[in-house]
Amino acid sequence: MKVKDKYEYDYMAINLKSQVVKRFRRLSRKFAKPQSETLDAMIDFFEWHGFSPFDKREPSILIELLKNRKRTEAVIAIIKDIEKNHDKPTTAMLQSLFMEFEPKEKKVQFVEKLDTNDQL
Repeated sequence: MKVKDKYEYDYMAINLKSQVVKRFRRLSRKFAKPQSETLDAMIDFFEWHGFSPFDKREPSILIELLKNRKRTEAVIAIIKDIEKNHDKPTTAMLQSLFMEFEPKEKKVQFVEKLDTNDQL
């Protein structure tokens, strides 16, 4: 006996045109993912970015590019700050420690004299 909205399996069927199914299967193979994961990722992408396949795309894509640019610039600023305030001082401290333990140059005791006269 089936209870309403309860299924024995986790899968359901939908009807799609054969051309759409072929295109989708090619796309799914391209990403080497199961078809359900590919479709799930596509739905997540549209929901996350607020895109609708039926709206005009130009303004929304431009807005997203500007948002991504701002995010990228913020990430670059954070990385530069980390490099400036964390990495460079640490590197300088390590170099100063290694400089203390470097062996001093030894004074050369013997110098070889070269013969400038070639006599046979």
